[in-house]
Amino acid sequence: MDAYVEDLHPAARHAGTEALSAPVAVSIPAVHDAGQRIAANIERVIEGKRASVMLGLAVLLAEGHLLIEDVPGVGKTKFAKALARSIDCSVRRVQFTPDLLPSDITGVSVYNAEDRDFEFKPGPVFANIVVGDEINRASPKTQAALLECMEEQQVTVDGVTYRLESPFMVLATQNPIDMEGTYPLPEAQRDRFTARISMGYPDRAAEITMLGEHAAVDPLDTLLPVSDATEVRALIGAVRSVYVSDSIKAYAVDLAEATRRAAEIRLGASPRATLQLLRASKAWAALSGREYVIPDDVQYLLPPVLGHRLLLTAEAHVAGRSTTDILERIGRSTPIPAVAGRVNG
Repeated sequence: MDAYVEDLHPAARHAGTEALSAPVAVSIPAVHDAGQRIAANIERVIEGKRASVMLGLAVLLAEGHLLIEDVPGVGKTKFAKALARSIDCSVRRVQFTPDLLPSDITGVSVYNAEDRDFEFKPGPVFANIVVGDEINRASPKTQAALLECMEEQQVTVDGVTYRLESPFMVLATQNPIDMEGTYPLPEAQRDRFTARISMGYPDRAAEITMLGEHAAVDPLDTLLPVSDATEVRALIGAVRSVYVSDSIKAYAVDLAEATRRAAEIRLGASPRATLQLLRASKAWAALSGREYVIPDDVQYLLPPVLGHRLLLTAEAHVAGRSTTDILERIGRSTPIPAVAGRVNG
């Protein structure tokens, strides 16, 4: 396992900062402020990708998992590492390869001759943030080892169930499935990722800045945490309290049902997808400084949260349609509810 697993935290992991010593607040303004602080820290490594950074934070606070898909060399792994290092909690990285075994991820029971009993050796999944690099280079059987922990935040080995500590997030990268040596993620696996984002190429100014600032020293090597697991748990608690009106819930269901009826889609959004869309919308509202969800939150998150779960028909593929195009059309055609802020009464 040592060949595949890496502890992402630098030696200075516990270096003191004001952010770590300050008392944790759980108000919605505190969520907004913490999001800006963590995003600014990540942007020391990844320039010009604020939208992707904020989506990653929204997934973390929604207690979800993030899939980063793009071609090699655009910063997928750097973004994953920068997010992980910005939070002072346990982080492990797994390099997925064709010969990786499920036990290399979950752990294995080893016979202890001294105690004459089997002893469980936890795998890298026993961490707050698990960075899975190039997840679609492993076999489907190995990919499936993550299903239980992503859905139920637990691992079962040899009939014994082990709980995983909160917060828990799988942050996986993958190359496009038409590249050599890749396996498509099973539908059940894709459905457990809250959102999928693509980094894309940086704009010209950001790439010039990168050449000047990253040529001699990798900023990832000196990146220190600006938050910790205790604060993240408090932020997650604040996100749970964000108000969602009945009309917004109905709107989310209307959008999901529209994907199930669309002629170009042969597999629409699941009820799990609807639930994760709502959870992500609550996190997005909190990061925006609001105590309630509005239709714009749901509409903005529609492509990243639902896009990777949908399967298009052969005709749609031939016509060059994309899930993003279809979801944007669904978003425009679905009636938007009129929603006011939360009413205390």
